[in-house]
Amino acid sequence: MAASPKLPAFDPADPLGIDDLLEPEDLAVRDTVRGWAADRVLPYVADWYEKGELPGIRELARELGGIGALGMSLEGYGCAGASAVQYGLACLELEAADSGIRSLVSVQGSLAMYAIHRFGSEEQKEAWLPRMAAGEVIGCFGLTEPDHGSDPANMRTRAKRVAGGDWVLNGRKMWITNGSVAGVAVVWAQTEEGIRGFVVPTDSAGFSAPEIKHKWSLRASVTSELVMDDVRLPADAVLPEVTGLRGPLSCLSHARYGIVWGSMGAARSSFEAAVEYAKSREQFGRPIGGFQLTQAKLADMAVELHKGILLAHHLGRRMDAGRLRPEQVSFGKLNNVREAIDICRTARTILGANGISLEYPVMRHATNLESVLTYEGTVEMHQLVLGKALTGLDAFR
Repeated sequence: MAASPKLPAFDPADPLGIDDLLEPEDLAVRDTVRGWAADRVLPYVADWYEKGELPGIRELARELGGIGALGMSLEGYGCAGASAVQYGLACLELEAADSGIRSLVSVQGSLAMYAIHRFGSEEQKEAWLPRMAAGEVIGCFGLTEPDHGSDPANMRTRAKRVAGGDWVLNGRKMWITNGSVAGVAVVWAQTEEGIRGFVVPTDSAGFSAPEIKHKWSLRASVTSELVMDDVRLPADAVLPEVTGLRGPLSCLSHARYGIVWGSMGAARSSFEAAVEYAKSREQFGRPIGGFQLTQAKLADMAVELHKGILLAHHLGRRMDAGRLRPEQVSFGKLNNVREAIDICRTARTILGANGISLEYPVMRHATNLESVLTYEGTVEMHQLVLGKALTGLDAFR
């Protein structure tokens, strides 16, 4: 009888052996992004969060471009052409540092650049994508409005054709990541032809982007309003390859995929903080990690964390194979963000009063995830997407 193969040692950081599913190129991408975040974000992010600012964002963008993290899953035009799994791993590592940093990268690559790459003209692609991939130009994505978040079909922003074929754009967009520092905005508006996307240089007359202050979430992130007051654009500012909601919704699906991975980064950071704290914090003469109730919490957190990473990995492989459906992205965002928040909250209970201190990452991640929970599709919207897919009945109306 042949001897049983020797089992690998149990790795508390990778209890399911998920790294075995990754290729050397995947691990190299992950380690590069993790190293950048450890050097350029983690030593400073608590201070940025406390002050409610992201200083040096343009320099950070150029550095992110330098490591190929901007528009990294897109092909050509200076983009890295990475796999969906590699992009997901990058999102996980960025959000393990802070959700605001991952949001900077997601909006740049999966919304603004993706829209131009998929629906833009060759001239638009050549004009913007190489500079955006390098981080020389920051982009934003204008869809949400003050009165229309989950109901983009009824947006009030309007674009009208005028003499000579130019467009005139009027309206407001709200809760726009990167808006105040962007050099280009992809803005969606109602037209006589239906909803269209426009590539808007932010130095256009009549365009402004006041920053939104007094946030208790995503504080290390630039969030803005976009105001368009008779912004005149040339005829070729419109994205030529799409009309209707299919355009912005396909961009959102691509960005939501990054959130499926990213949310697990925030969860991992909080979980690791809880494990280390439980091993060192003593009560009643021994580490609290030796108590049954604490171990039960840690075990449950580990199960949900690594299930979520497995789900993200599965969806990434489907995206790489061209088989990922929007409903499956909703499945991932709905599950992983909810579980990430629960992991952060449970970690906070293990840290006790220290859990609310910025000396630890837990409360920062928990409050950030409150935004991630509802942006790019609320819990209810994703539940209804899945409900429709499961029953064939449309509950949106």
